[in-house]
Amino acid sequence: MNDILEKIIDDHAEHLLRLAYFYVKDRQVAEDIVQEVFIKFSSQAYEERGLLRAYLSTLTINKSKDYLKSWHYKKIILQEKLFPMRAKKHKDALVEAEERSQIGAAIIKLPLQYREPILLYYYEEMKVAEIATTLGIPENTVKTRLRRAREALKPFLKQEEWEVLMHE
Repeated sequence: MNDILEKIIDDHAEHLLRLAYFYVKDRQVAEDIVQEVFIKFSSQAYEERGLLRAYLSTLTINKSKDYLKSWHYKKIILQEKLFPMRAKKHKDALVEAEERSQIGAAIIKLPLQYREPILLYYYEEMKVAEIATTLGIPENTVKTRLRRAREALKPFLKQEEWEVLMHE
């Protein structure tokens, strides 16, 4: 069982870390979230009902949202507003590379309601119906948020990237 769990962690950790980071924008918190996801996964009986990646992604998204609702997060945001010099965080190479990409930086700047569907659609390769189920919103709302997110991303993209994005 440990070998299987180690393989699952090796296969999915980086992806889940990136996903959590897109939500919480903090490397250490993202690592904690991913660690909690793997602890929860290892402590419960997982029934193979679909893709493991999708299941772990859903767990990560839910943990990330829980963190964003927490008092701890709200306190950190307040401290950053009051003491902006302390807010500078050290980021590792993975996070910096993601932020350096124009699209990654633009996605991080999107409001959460637009960031979620974009991440799930393009990074998780989920269908609109799956996104609607995951987020608990109607399919038409997902489509609208995807359209608005694409419009918000348009100034950050090169013409070729924009054409690919619009024809998906």
